[in-house]
Amino acid sequence: MFIATLIAEGLTDGHLDQAYDVLDRTTACGADYRWRWLEEGKAADISFSNDPGNARAVLESEFPGIDIIVQPEAGREKKLLVADMDSTMITVECIDELADYAGIKAQIAEVTERAMRGELDFASALDARVALLKGLEESAIDRCLAERVRLSPGAETLVKTMRARGALTILVSGGFTRFAEPVGEMLGFDRVIANRLEIAEAKLTGTVTKPIVDSSTKESTLLDALAERGLAAEQSLAVGDGANDLAMIRKAGLGVAYRAKPIVAAAAGARVDHTDLTALLHAQGITRAEWVVG
Repeated sequence: MFIATLIAEGLTDGHLDQAYDVLDRTTACGADYRWRWLEEGKAADISFSNDPGNARAVLESEFPGIDIIVQPEAGREKKLLVADMDSTMITVECIDELADYAGIKAQIAEVTERAMRGELDFASALDARVALLKGLEESAIDRCLAERVRLSPGAETLVKTMRARGALTILVSGGFTRFAEPVGEMLGFDRVIANRLEIAEAKLTGTVTKPIVDSSTKESTLLDALAERGLAAEQSLAVGDGANDLAMIRKAGLGVAYRAKPIVAAAAGARVDHTDLTALLHAQGITRAEWVVG
């Protein structure tokens, strides 16, 4: 059996009746119930028996303002979370915000956007952007963290709930340890992996310690964690927004594009475009009463 989870603020019985009817015309829905609430007015499940790809396509076409996650019913709760940081677990791209303290945000943000869309090699683009920050005072990092970095809605609840239920949680970022380590601590991640900015005499040198944390690092982090815990790929969840997240998203049991660039949204097995990161708890069948909040 498969599960279609519909998630939206203001979700109604009418939406769910319509979704059930749409599914029933294209596949075979469960006979035991039409649909069931996970959180009334916010999230609900519908069971069906075949053709999940078509079910997802039909539902996304019929309900463009609703997040829809389709997956096998068995094993929907995951035991590994691997997450991107910038524009996923936090609301900003740290390198763009840091560049603002050097007066070159627009210049760097353009390169960041192209890299996240998959138009540029990630490592080369990172080196080029960091080189432009040469000479920036180290104190700008702490100012940026305090003044610009904000946690994404639902991120803390997602991480702490999964960790409390026995999942391994890993933050792996193509950004920088000086941001990722405090963010990881705030959110409750077990582990944090990120790039290290090189600093000398309290100023950025314009370089990053090699090897760079990139797409292959994210993929290997997921695969190594599965092997370490003796887990099947189906027991993992990966979430991100940029092209450097695609490899880990494709290898995860549930790979999620969160408010993502088009190349990622098109390739991911699931998308969250309208609601917050608690959608990934609903997707696992974890009800609000079971969440760890704060």
